Amino acid sequence: MALRGNLRDFTVTQLLNLINLAHKTGTLVIEGPSEVARVAFRDGKLAYAQVGQEDNRLATVLHRSNRLTAGQYNAIIQRAAHVTDKELGLLLINAGYLSQGDILTALQAYFTDVVRRLFTWVEGFFRFENEMMPPEDRINVRLDLENLIIEGARQLREWEQLQDEIPSLDMALKFTERPDTNIQKMNLSVEEWRVVSFINPKNTIRQIGAAAKMGDLEIRRIVYGLLQAGLVEVVRPEGAPPTAQERTRAAAPVQDKEEQKSLVNRLITRIRSI
Repeated sequence: MALRGNLRDFTVTQLLNLINLAHKTGTLVIEGPSEVARVAFRDGKLAYAQVGQEDNRLATVLHRSNRLTAGQYNAIIQRAAHVTDKELGLLLINAGYLSQGDILTALQAYFTDVVRRLFTWVEGFFRFENEMMPPEDRINVRLDLENLIIEGARQLREWEQLQDEIPSLDMALKFTERPDTNIQKMNLSVEEWRVVSFINPKNTIRQIGAAAKMGDLEIRRIVYGLLQAGLVEVVRPEGAPPTAQERTRAAAPVQDKEEQKSLVNRLITRIRSI
């Protein structure tokens, strides 16, 4: 099966479904606008994944999943930088720090998260390399794709809806003027509070997402919730040049309200006389 094409024609979810059904072994390479992702499979099951130059070494993955303390992580980076992931995994198991199950669970969660991020990639090119496998020194997992495919289809529908509701991340947000609302009393999540702390007409939604370390889907989801709650409204960023539509509207002649009312009355009178 030769897989090669454009993400405009095939979604990542559809590609995963093809790989799953054909029990393919190899690596799906996806070239996005700014990063390249590589997702490896064995017999149609997820084995390994990486986006761009993101650090996905075992020590880093274990630290991010709170399975290694900061002290343990720093000691490994300083003293065992030359050790491969497979060797490090054996050392941690033999020393009694972690079990094989702990390590595989952390890696499965990380690789799954990488694939989830790819669900919103709608621009770019892909190819499937049958001979390309993960680096020999990395630990592979064996994860069924069915749940990921279902989740991807659901996420794609949500993504399309959020794009309709918030078409541009280059707009800004400001709090609505509602004297009856005290945002300090609102029951917001940690992620929502992070977004709220950056809301300012000078900051674009894209900038807020970057500052809060959120992807496009996550920032859109939170902004949509705040909009639906009536807490914020979308505005043009302060200092940004006016859009073509705004320039056209500003250049159009504005009639006096009394003149407009008189014109409407004359039209109504004319219609009645016909």
